[in-house]
Amino acid sequence: MTAHDWLDAYLLGMPGATTDYKVEWEWQRYQVGGKMFAATMQPGPQYREYAGRRLVSLKCDPAWAEQLRAEHPDDILPGFYADKRHWISVDLDGDVPEELLRELCDHSFRLVFAKLTKKVQREIAGEGA
Repeated sequence: MTAHDWLDAYLLGMPGATTDYKVEWEWQRYQVGGKMFAATMQPGPQYREYAGRRLVSLKCDPAWAEQLRAEHPDDILPGFYADKRHWISVDLDGDVPEELLRELCDHSFRLVFAKLTKKVQREIAGEGA
């Protein structure tokens, strides 16, 4: 059992969250309103600094992402196969504290949720259209 076995349930516990497995990418994707807010993957050897790591990629405010990468250079990387300014990838086998990882998951969800239409936000919140 790994330190982050809770992650799948945590991400799926967010309001309106769904998941699917993208076979061609080998990614487990987590979405809200049809927009991805998280994905887990384990890149192959061809991806150098990402190779063999168990990662979760999360949307992140660019300034905070830069700060996080400076504070955790071995464990928080620019987003794997994503916009490197707006996404980070966290090594799930690294030393990122669980509390910080949960905060990053919440932050990613909020960023993506905020970009959904007001109608979709209301539907997810259970307020109807």
